Amino acid sequence: MRPIWTGAIGFGLVNIPVRLYGATDESTIPFVSLDKHDHARIRYKKVNEQIGKEVAFHDIIKGYQMGKELVIVEEEDIRKATPEKYDHLAIMQFVKEEEIDARYYEKPYYLQPDKGGERAYTLLREALKKKKEVGIGPMVFHRREWYCLLKPLGNVLVLHRLRFPEEIRDPEEINIPYVPVKEAEMKMAMSLIEQLTQPFNPKDFKDEFSEKLLKVIEAKAKGKGATVKQLKASTGATTIDLMESLKASLKNSSRKKSA
Repeated sequence: MRPIWTGAIGFGLVNIPVRLYGATDESTIPFVSLDKHDHARIRYKKVNEQIGKEVAFHDIIKGYQMGKELVIVEEEDIRKATPEKYDHLAIMQFVKEEEIDARYYEKPYYLQPDKGGERAYTLLREALKKKKEVGIGPMVFHRREWYCLLKPLGNVLVLHRLRFPEEIRDPEEINIPYVPVKEAEMKMAMSLIEQLTQPFNPKDFKDEFSEKLLKVIEAKAKGKGATVKQLKASTGATTIDLMESLKASLKNSSRKKSA
C-alpha cells in the first residue's frame, strides 16, 4: 500500500510522525461507457454551455452561485480559508466511543508510525486501550479540514473521518405516523430478535450481486453462457398479515438453527 498522507499526530506536546493509508476498497465493478455501435469508449468533454465549445483545463476557474449572482473564487481565496498546518492531526479531546452517533462516521483509514515515531505511537495506542477512549481532532487533507476519530485496533491506530454536524440531516424531516403496537406483536418480535441474535461476523455478509455478475462476465469472455441463479427478492409484510409473518419468521428461524 502507498500512503495517501504523511504528517504527525499532536498528542499534548508529543508529535508522532505517521503515514495514512486507506482501509477499504470498493467492491463495485468498474464499468466503462461504450458506444453500442462500435464499442468505442465514451469520453466526456468540458464544454462552454453558451457556445458549445470545449474549454481547455487551464481556462477553467471556480465559481459559487449566490442567489442570481456568480461569485468568482480564485486560488488566493481558497488559500485564505485553508488551515495553516497541512501535516498535523491535533488531538483536541478524548471521549468514550459509545458517545458518538454512528451517523457521524464517514470512512476509515490506517495510521502507521513513521521513522522515529514507533515508541510514541505504541504509547498512545496502549493508553487508549487502557482508558477505553478515542481521540478526536482536526487535520487537513487536500486543503480540506477533516474532523477525525482515533481508536486502537489490535496493533494499529485507526482513523475515522467524521462528518460535521451540518452534514447530518434532521430525522424530524421524516414523517413517521404514530401506530400503536399490540402486546402480542411485541412479544413475537422480541422472540424473533432473540432467535436471530448472534455474534457479529462480517464474513457472513457477501456482495452476492458483484460476485455473480463477475461470473457472468467471465463466462461471456470465454464465449460461454452464464449458469448463476438470480438473487431472490424478498417481499415485505403488510400490516394485515404482520402477526402471521412474525409466526412464519419464527418457524423459519427455528428450522435454520436446527439444520
